[in-house]
Amino acid sequence: MLKKLSLILCLFISGCGATIDDYQSATPKIDIFRYFNGQSRAWGMVQDFTGKQIRRFEVSIRGEVVGETLTLHEQFVYDDGEKQTRVWHIRRQQDGRYVGTANDIIGSASGHAAGNAFNWRYQMEVKTDASSYRLNFDDWIYQQDERHLLNVTSLKKLGIEVARVTLFFTKEADSTQ
Repeated sequence: MLKKLSLILCLFISGCGATIDDYQSATPKIDIFRYFNGQSRAWGMVQDFTGKQIRRFEVSIRGEVVGETLTLHEQFVYDDGEKQTRVWHIRRQQDGRYVGTANDIIGSASGHAAGNAFNWRYQMEVKTDASSYRLNFDDWIYQQDERHLLNVTSLKKLGIEVARVTLFFTKEADSTQ
């Protein structure tokens, strides 16, 4: 009974989930400026709240670092033929955090890196055929090796996960820094 109660309490307490500090000693160390400088590609899927895959996509990414700003040009192509462009401007802060903006992001995104992990949070208006929804994105990006990243994103509405996005990134061989 005590284990069940602890589990239930844990579900309601925000401190029960992973924090960026949990990855402090994990290697290889992630450096999003180094990784995304140049060409990379990603393949991903969107799953609804039941776990059913509802979309697949591919992303071509060109990154440029100038000073303390990383600009990412992302070209999405979805399995239904839809195309989408996003341009991120990510600034490295003195305290080790990151702040970013993009054409379809509401306000600004905030991020922090530790060890092999990068946590990126932002809000976006997601459009569907029928309507649109303002969702909170909680991205967790993990450096696997010099050329590969794994990204798992939880999309939430009113604190409840309504979808999940999974992406696999690969750094173009001639762009590895």
